[in-house]
Amino acid sequence: MQTNVNKAKGEIQIENRFIGGIYAFFKDNLGILIGLMAMCIALTFLSPAFLTPENILNVLRQVSTNANLAIGMTLAIIISGIDLSVGSILALSGTVAAGLITNNHMPVALAVLIGLFIGTALGFINGTVIAKTGMPPFIVTLAMMQIARGAAYVYTNGMPIRTMVPEFNELGNGYLGPIPLPVIYTIVLVIGVSLLLGKTKMGRYIYAVGGNRDAARFSGIKIANVEVVVYTLLGFLCAVSGVVLCARMYSGQPTVGNGFEMDAIAASVLGGTSMSGGIGKIGGTIIGVFIIGVLNNGLNLLNINSFWQLIAKGAVILIAVYVDILKKKKR
Repeated sequence: MQTNVNKAKGEIQIENRFIGGIYAFFKDNLGILIGLMAMCIALTFLSPAFLTPENILNVLRQVSTNANLAIGMTLAIIISGIDLSVGSILALSGTVAAGLITNNHMPVALAVLIGLFIGTALGFINGTVIAKTGMPPFIVTLAMMQIARGAAYVYTNGMPIRTMVPEFNELGNGYLGPIPLPVIYTIVLVIGVSLLLGKTKMGRYIYAVGGNRDAARFSGIKIANVEVVVYTLLGFLCAVSGVVLCARMYSGQPTVGNGFEMDAIAASVLGGTSMSGGIGKIGGTIIGVFIIGVLNNGLNLLNINSFWQLIAKGAVILIAVYVDILKKKKR
């Protein structure tokens, strides 16, 4: 009897925590959720094609790439860093995987693993240089952006590498039931990074380093290790996005990923991640990803010139950073 009572109490506590977590999520992100809903409602009236099942799946597939980059960018910004090389690492990882399959006739699994290794290794280099030299992340990742992009051009000789291997192309164009595989990958990565931040010691260290670096150092946290872990994980997320995007486009293109760092930063800041560090949640970042994705999709459906899209995203970043400053002053 007592066992049943304890079991019931435990189930009630789990249910209460779950409900409390949902309430806290909506409370923390109410403003951007209202903005996202307003945008969706407006586009539903402006474009009959927006709310169709085909377009919804298309939006989900498109935002999956930015979501992978944005959750990694969120970690970097939380520790008061940034990464401008995400688009270039994405391009190099994808083109190498495509080249190994098409030009070297390498098995798909091995080529994908090498592509993932390259992105992860470049992220590790970013983190190590930042941690060991004390150079600003902006400068280190700016240099890596040029190096990785140049390496992608050298590897491909400036030309796309076409891949028509079904096993590889299925990675970016396949479905699990009605859901595109890139969306499945993103869901798994979002859950994994959320658990890292919310349920592990490393997650607490990440927030501590971003919140107060000196206090973190005095409490015994090895800041260099935290930085290396964050940038290595970010490199891995870039590589996953690069390989999947290459498979989806049937080619490895050295030009792919230009400007992706801006979308990732915009999504992170829109989602409530503070540019001052120490504050940020993956749930908020995902809402930011959808705002950027719906904005891009809606402007395309309305046949708005792509140059205006750049202006719109720049304005979104500016507004989001200003709101972050206002929140910081209020706190």
